[in-house]
Amino acid sequence: MTKQPDIHLYTASTMNGWKPVIFLEEAEVEYEMTYIDFSKKEQKSDWYMKLNPNGRIPTIVDQGNNDFAVFESGAILWYLAEKYQMFLPQNQKARSQTLQWLMFQMGGIGPMMGQAMYFQRIAEPQGHRDDFAIERYVKESRRLLEVLDKQLEGKAFLVGDEFTIADIATYPWARAYYWAKVSVDGLKHLQAWFDRIDERPATQRALEKPKPVPAFFGRGDIETTLASNADRFKNN
Repeated sequence: MTKQPDIHLYTASTMNGWKPVIFLEEAEVEYEMTYIDFSKKEQKSDWYMKLNPNGRIPTIVDQGNNDFAVFESGAILWYLAEKYQMFLPQNQKARSQTLQWLMFQMGGIGPMMGQAMYFQRIAEPQGHRDDFAIERYVKESRRLLEVLDKQLEGKAFLVGDEFTIADIATYPWARAYYWAKVSVDGLKHLQAWFDRIDERPATQRALEKPKPVPAFFGRGDIETTLASNADRFKNN
């Protein structure tokens, strides 16, 4: 009889949604995955909100730990890192630095770039253009990418030579600078970091699940994705 994987992941193809997929693929951990369809508002269904009261993705259920549910992508990465003892340094200072940069992504990179994406890729195609909001969020996103660039000077990854949950959390957001219409010109350390992670087969495999959206990264059918993305997030 085949043993049931510990982790059941509920997710969709978004920057936050890819984070636990990247971890699980990089860690070579077996897992089950359920795609949450925003167009059907599955994230607001009663059964799902029992797992995640915020009605957002991703969520994991650890079937190997009495069906313990974890929501919020940063908390999920932290939980997985501790469960599998991977991508989280044991050295106290490096561990703290990793969590600092994880929080930097959760509190800064994600919210700011997310708003830059929302106002340009969702609101604007529906006839709601707000120049003030666009300028604010694009400018702040650029500033945060500059912070990353400075941190990456002389380093392979955000906390030195070790690939950590800070990199896992930050990569899908920062790498989607195209979708946020934020320039990375002149940010050579950040671009080199993109190149290094672009070459990691497990991370790239994760971005194909549950459904690939290459347009987020400036590839593929941009116009079709623009229309479908605006509609998908219209009332979410």
